[in-house]
Amino acid sequence: MAKVAFLGLGVMGFPMAGHLQAAGHQVTVYNRTAAKAEAWAAQYGGTMALTPQETAKDAEFVMACVGNDDDLRVVCTGENGAFHGMSEGAIFVDHTTVSAKVTRELYDAAKRQNIHFVDAPISGGQAGAENGVLSIMCGGDQAAFDAAEPVMQVYSKICRRIGDSGAGQMTKMCNQIAIAGLVQGLSEALHFAEKAGLDGRAVVEVISQGAAGSWQMANRYETMLDDHFEHGFAVDWMRKDLGICLATANETGASLPATALVDQFYKDVQKLGGGRWDTSSLIKRLRALD
Repeated sequence: MAKVAFLGLGVMGFPMAGHLQAAGHQVTVYNRTAAKAEAWAAQYGGTMALTPQETAKDAEFVMACVGNDDDLRVVCTGENGAFHGMSEGAIFVDHTTVSAKVTRELYDAAKRQNIHFVDAPISGGQAGAENGVLSIMCGGDQAAFDAAEPVMQVYSKICRRIGDSGAGQMTKMCNQIAIAGLVQGLSEALHFAEKAGLDGRAVVEVISQGAAGSWQMANRYETMLDDHFEHGFAVDWMRKDLGICLATANETGASLPATALVDQFYKDVQKLGGGRWDTSSLIKRLRALD
């Protein structure tokens, strides 16, 4: 078993770090709000530290799941950042969804310190983290990935290296682009069923068994029909991610017209006060137009 540091105990990081401790790893955690780290230590029996640097000291693996590019820079290279406490040869695994630009920047900074950096964004939502069945898409050096993969397997159902540094984040962008279109399509289908006077549950029972079926349909249609949006990934975070996708598309020359449109629809949801609603709340926008 390994000595592991975990930075960031949000709805994803809290259970992920718990899986590591339950699997027998020696886990030390850090969270910007210390009370969350104290609660984690009380629940899982691990230890906590007050800075990323202290948390990362002597750790073989340092895992992070924070908010955005700026948050990641702070916990890595800021004052009392983890890189200042990591031993030569240690591996930093970043589960945050951030830009490929900051990923490559931190990969290079790590390399100068003789430590390793793997970008490893995750998909599967809060339920996936709690049940240990996340999908993890990775970028970075093969040797670093090979060493870190057994640790990540504790909370994943699939964990794959896609390519060099930044490839994991680029793959996560593909994931978010696909989800945006799926949720909008599902929202329109359910809204259409409502306006046509159909039983939405009966409709989904039939169409989910054919080509229209998806994870979003299977896991979100009931709460969407019930106008309940307190599950999973928040609209505010989705807009952050789609902003990264659209900015990267401009850099690479990719065309994302549907993604750009759905991003604006999520902006409308925010205006409705739904920034913390989950992403299936796109249907709420359609209902508001009635």
